[in-house]
Amino acid sequence: MLDIKVLRDNHAQIKDLLGRRGGQYPVDELLTLDDKRRELTRRTEECQKERNEKSREIGRLMKAGESAVEMQERVRSMADEMKKGETELKSLQEEIREILLVIPNVPDKSVPAGKDESDNVTIRSHGDPGKFDFRPKPHHELGEALDIIDMKRAAKISGARFSILKGAGARLERALVNFMLDLHTDEFGYQEVFPPLMVNSDTMRGTGQLPKFADDLFKIEGSDHWLIPTAEVPLTNIYSGEILDAETLPVKLVAFTPCFRAEAGSYGKDTTGLIRQHQFNKVELVKIVEPEESENELEKLTDNAEEVLRRLGLPYRVVRLCGGDLGFSASKTYDIEVWVPSQEKYREISSCSLFTDFQSRRMNMRFRKGKKPLFPHTINGSGLAVGRTMVAILENYQNIDGAITIPEVLRPYMGGMETIIV
Repeated sequence: MLDIKVLRDNHAQIKDLLGRRGGQYPVDELLTLDDKRRELTRRTEECQKERNEKSREIGRLMKAGESAVEMQERVRSMADEMKKGETELKSLQEEIREILLVIPNVPDKSVPAGKDESDNVTIRSHGDPGKFDFRPKPHHELGEALDIIDMKRAAKISGARFSILKGAGARLERALVNFMLDLHTDEFGYQEVFPPLMVNSDTMRGTGQLPKFADDLFKIEGSDHWLIPTAEVPLTNIYSGEILDAETLPVKLVAFTPCFRAEAGSYGKDTTGLIRQHQFNKVELVKIVEPEESENELEKLTDNAEEVLRRLGLPYRVVRLCGGDLGFSASKTYDIEVWVPSQEKYREISSCSLFTDFQSRRMNMRFRKGKKPLFPHTINGSGLAVGRTMVAILENYQNIDGAITIPEVLRPYMGGMETIIV
């Protein structure tokens, strides 16, 4: 949520930066309503001041034995005026809040203008896409031939965009999760958390999933519970409504969770395999930091996510998202994209984003440094999406006979297994 005072004081600059996202946002309407709110607040305060003065005058007149009937009538009418003004003010404040909830975060000045992912800017790459002496097969064909992925039976019991992992496939998924958690906790200092997988509407609003993305979420019928689309939601909200001590920052959290997305609007995209599913696993990184440290902490978190790919020996690149591809709550995002041989292109495996104080304002999370509580900045990124990491391993480490060489760093987690074979 934007700070309306900052929005008012920097109106032209913020409108220009929001323009990098494309689309139209009701900034002018919001400021008009805020002007009305400020004027109504001023009139209400003046009325209260006058009422207090007249009440004191009534007391003086009655003490002196003089009539105060007319003034008492005026005080009563002023009370009615104030009650009406307070009702109007409450309605205005709610209208302003509803508009603030649908205006996205202001892009950072470093975010390039652009319409979609074709305008994103590559800032670095690591490793060269491997060259095969044979036509590389897609991961789902490899997995089915090895009997470690079963899409057909998953569709039978759950429908499209689900999968069953079996045998070495299930163990490889577990190995990836444990490897990622060990790396982030033991070497990078994140605290491991296992949060609830269902959250309420306030929690979804806190990180910006509601109201904008309701159609992409799964809601539990008859309750105020939603299945989480990412562990970012419960992790960031752990301290919602609280005031943290500055000494506790930065907060660094990591969680492995299943995630659930309806994938509304993705009809026809990645309908086969593990890339775009309704249920998938992720290891998620979240930071809560002091504002002056947020840029540096974003770079560190992104590097933490990249280190997973470096140790797995997977080629990848990092791109800076343009305004048109930027997430609703983000002010700046780096996408990490891993090479997928069968598609001959890079695919997103993590988005590492800085949200400034956009989320902390929505959830009223603050920290105390000095007398006045301040809003911290929040950061998150996948470290990594587990299913997509498995896709990359199956495809980049495939052999001509369909066997899969297990990356060396994962072998201790696989009981020493070096190859997945039929």
